Amino acid sequence: MSKDRYESPLASRYASAFMLHLFSPDMRYETWRRLWVALARAEHNLGLPITAEQVAELEAHLTDIDYETAAAREKEVRHDVMAHVYTYGKAAPSAAGIIHLGATSCYVTDNADLILYREGLKSLRGELLGVLKNLAAFADRYKATPTLGYTHYQPAQLVTVGKRATLWMQDLLSDLEELDFVTDNLRFLGCRGTTGTEASFLDLFDGDGAKVDEMNRQISAEFGFEKCFDVCGQTYPRKVDSRILGVLSSIAQSCYRMANDLRLLQHDRQVEEPFEKSQIGSSAMAYKRNPMRSERICSLARYLMADAMNAPMTASVQWLERTLDDSANRRISMPEGFLCADAILRLAQNVTDGLHVNEKVVEATVREYLPFIATENLMMEAVKRGGNRQELHEIIRRCSMAATARMKEGEKCDLLHRLAAEPAFGMTESEMEALLTPGAYIGRCESQVTAFLARLRPLLEHVETKAVELRL
Repeated sequence: MSKDRYESPLASRYASAFMLHLFSPDMRYETWRRLWVALARAEHNLGLPITAEQVAELEAHLTDIDYETAAAREKEVRHDVMAHVYTYGKAAPSAAGIIHLGATSCYVTDNADLILYREGLKSLRGELLGVLKNLAAFADRYKATPTLGYTHYQPAQLVTVGKRATLWMQDLLSDLEELDFVTDNLRFLGCRGTTGTEASFLDLFDGDGAKVDEMNRQISAEFGFEKCFDVCGQTYPRKVDSRILGVLSSIAQSCYRMANDLRLLQHDRQVEEPFEKSQIGSSAMAYKRNPMRSERICSLARYLMADAMNAPMTASVQWLERTLDDSANRRISMPEGFLCADAILRLAQNVTDGLHVNEKVVEATVREYLPFIATENLMMEAVKRGGNRQELHEIIRRCSMAATARMKEGEKCDLLHRLAAEPAFGMTESEMEALLTPGAYIGRCESQVTAFLARLRPLLEHVETKAVELRL
């Protein structure tokens, strides 16, 4: 591999072999050729002067693309599609005169994009399900493990480690629903002519519109599309790209949220992402265990969220039946959006497959703050013993502020000791300690996780997860 030219890190470091092949020149131009074969076959079936032998010769040369000839021809004519028409004709000379009959460039470029995007979405769906399957196992394992909850990143009531994971899962599930909607509603452009009027084909079929419809039906069916767009200009509506990059951005947002939470938890030593035996955390500080995979998820997610803005900006400036200022942008923004989403989900699978909970740290953190969390329960118990609710509330407020001030000086929490020293509170420190069972303060976390996972079981039961090896 040449090292004297820039190459995208998405290709060299992050994306999967599948996604790199999907958006490779081989896949793109072979798909163009498959589309030309499909067009020729449909035109032959419907009576145009194209022979079965010509169709067969085109089929025999789907993969032997002479890139040097195509590049030389494009340099000469400044048109990539016509360069490949020429090159294909050289490989299949008996069919050279009928390749691309009646079509415009967007027949191959746009339909090929739709085919590739659909395959990309299907692949991302599988990766997304893999993340959900990993998180489901994690949530089930830790559904009853109390942990300190946070609002505003300040200590709040207890939740459980598993319940927190369901928050991440719920976001990812909404992405899955959106992805399925986008995939299920993809339509084919078909072969519609230069301005979408199908005029060239109406002429070829002597004014028989039913044959034009049947031609598009046959081509669409060959590539697994049930419907074409009802109306279009020369291209398929660029709103489709907005939908696609929108759902990829949504996946990035969800993964960012999860990874950012993990970075915070790793800072607190409560939960850690995988860390390999020989992994180096810092070039200078050898003791460090940086959450580099979660950081990479966040970094790539920011890029993808920004990249997704390209599609709406492009869709909004399509002049009349079309303009070409979409082409260069889409060549970059669409494939890189898929490569980036692929990289993010592969990282997310890797991280969620090896999450480590430091249960002793989690328990110690819970114990440190549990006296504050239990104050309402303690107050209710004191009222049962004859105390005045309003007076008890003031005692708790005053003692809590004093205990917090002491903790800010590096001392341990002494709230229970302070409350026991208040005659009006009417409880000993040991009696209060007996009420500090963490599991009593997690509300319905365990049952919420159980019910949530039960609803997901039909979706995830056939998902096979495998260890994801990161390229770098």
